[in-house]
Amino acid sequence: MTALPPTVPTLPTSARGAVSAAVTPAAAAGRRPVVGSVHSWDLSTGVDGPGTRFVTFLSGCPLTCLYCHNPDTWRMRDGKRTTADEILAEAGKYTRFIAAAGGGATVSGGEPLLQPAFTGELLQRFKHELGLHTALDTSGFLGVRATDALLCDTDLVLLDIKSWDRTAYRKVTGQPLQPTLAFARRLADLGNEVHVRFVLVPGLTDDPANIEGVAAFTASLGNVTRVDVLPFHKLGEAKWQALGRRFALHDTPCPTPEQTALARRIFADRGLYAV
Repeated sequence: MTALPPTVPTLPTSARGAVSAAVTPAAAAGRRPVVGSVHSWDLSTGVDGPGTRFVTFLSGCPLTCLYCHNPDTWRMRDGKRTTADEILAEAGKYTRFIAAAGGGATVSGGEPLLQPAFTGELLQRFKHELGLHTALDTSGFLGVRATDALLCDTDLVLLDIKSWDRTAYRKVTGQPLQPTLAFARRLADLGNEVHVRFVLVPGLTDDPANIEGVAAFTASLGNVTRVDVLPFHKLGEAKWQALGRRFALHDTPCPTPEQTALARRIFADRGLYAV
């Protein structure tokens, strides 16, 4: 991730697009700029949705996941107050490059639905002004805050279902599971395409019965086109230490290739495309 103001490699002129003429600053349109708390933005490939994507990471999250690799995004007050115009101006520099790479724009976090008005503004303008494929990366815990209009402007939802076992889910996140399941059902009813993300943590979420529960629920939705089984890692531990926080999973091993393959097979046995 790149902290604002961002520094990214300069792309060749042929690969960079000027900001779309349709991107009109809010002030020029006679309305108040929409402002949000932004942690950073970055260009990523194959991680935050299909293709190369412009990813905006918002600050603030109601979950406190034990394995979070970005605990520095938890508090909204730690972000930089940024207008949607500023984000669109940055994204507009790379639209031709992104489009050529089959990508789009993703709003992530933190938890973007903690700032639904700002998130909705970004998705709407990414889609209709820049012509980019849009993705929302969310835990679903605050799904009730997503308006139908916001979801209409979302081409893909990256939905984290962190556990099926309710006790394990609360242990991992500090919050209940039910709001995420309700949001998943709503997305299915609306027909939004969804990629489910499941983090495999030995001793915490790796019980085959737990994985089977997530798999059965996911398969019942009918709108999930991909499941990402993400092996637990400790790459964010240094951030916890820098923030003076204890990383509770310090002694937890990363899953073996065999454990990861088994989890993917459980999803595949339900007819899901699991990677």
